[in-house]
Amino acid sequence: MSDEACPLPPRRRLPVGIWVLGGVSLLMDISSEMIHSLLPLFMVSTLGASALMVGLVEGVAESTALIVKVFSGALSDYLGKRKALAVLGYALGALTKPFFAMASSIGWVMGARFADRIGKGIRGAPRDALVADIAAPETRGAAFGLRQSLDTVGAVLGPLLAVGLMLVWANDFRAVFWVAVVPGMLAVVLLVWGVSEPVQPQTQRIRNPIRCDELRRLGASYGWVVAVGAVFALARFSEAFLVLRAEQTGMALAWVPLVMVAMNLVYAACAYPFGWLSDRMSHRHLLACGLGVLIAADVVLASGRDGVHLLVGVALWGVHMGMTQGLLATMVANTAPTDLRGTAYGVFNLVSGLAMLVASGLAGWLWDRWGAEFTFLAGAGFCVVALLLVMRIRS
Repeated sequence: MSDEACPLPPRRRLPVGIWVLGGVSLLMDISSEMIHSLLPLFMVSTLGASALMVGLVEGVAESTALIVKVFSGALSDYLGKRKALAVLGYALGALTKPFFAMASSIGWVMGARFADRIGKGIRGAPRDALVADIAAPETRGAAFGLRQSLDTVGAVLGPLLAVGLMLVWANDFRAVFWVAVVPGMLAVVLLVWGVSEPVQPQTQRIRNPIRCDELRRLGASYGWVVAVGAVFALARFSEAFLVLRAEQTGMALAWVPLVMVAMNLVYAACAYPFGWLSDRMSHRHLLACGLGVLIAADVVLASGRDGVHLLVGVALWGVHMGMTQGLLATMVANTAPTDLRGTAYGVFNLVSGLAMLVASGLAGWLWDRWGAEFTFLAGAGFCVVALLLVMRIRS
């Protein structure tokens, strides 16, 4: 695997399609986060669900998205088409939004959440492969950084808009959910009319991308990236634990969700600059720096329960996300064959997602048994393991 960036021609601009895909992600994240930031409260207070049911709905939904990503990525390689599957996934996600507003029982919510995550699973790998297809190799890091940055801006604006509308409309969940339909539909329209898919030569198309002999073509370099991504996910457990840590500082419950807003603001601000930087320096060194920042975040969050420690730790967490998430996507694109990119992203997302589920469960168990401090220190330990793996990567 080549972990060095390609020389960049001066003033090389990103294609319009990359900006459009970023705008699509922004709009869909606004739509989704307007609903998801309120959905647990809606299920408990309006529909009378238990906390166990909320966890069951979320667990089934996220697991479904992970599984679907593998098959959608492989299908995009099989068909030689990325955009059609991305449109299908975004359209399915947009069409589920009215069902949240109309839900009269937990069954409605579970069905809508299940379909929404299927849509996310369908669009994820083909969209990432489309970004890699559209962007030139020497600007690929910047392209992934820009898309991730705009996506994260949507994750910030969605909850803020939901909170504002809840205040204006006296906690009318359903009215807010109906408003969320609009940006979701706009995302689909923008994707359909704003992105042109590059034509892939017929010789690059393969008949069955998930056959063993085809998967072996992904190679050892790709395998190292998947391994690093999995251990990285074990170190970076769910951001829900940042919220729990904020509650321990004595912060008023009404303000606790703003912790995620703050983290995503830092993430959004860092994603594109570090994506740009990844086109100009060693990927291995930048990833190692990102792991170092995550270790610092874990240590800070473990060392104190006051607001200052929380603010510094959350900010460092956002910086490491900006440094590493687009970079890992770039590394997948650089190590996978062009005609297997969709499959490569699907497998990478599945392995990393399963590792994240394991990490979150382990973090919850450690939290209950030994407390928050031990949980964050354990995360720092997994970071060290990931750092050792990164150091094993060779050009």
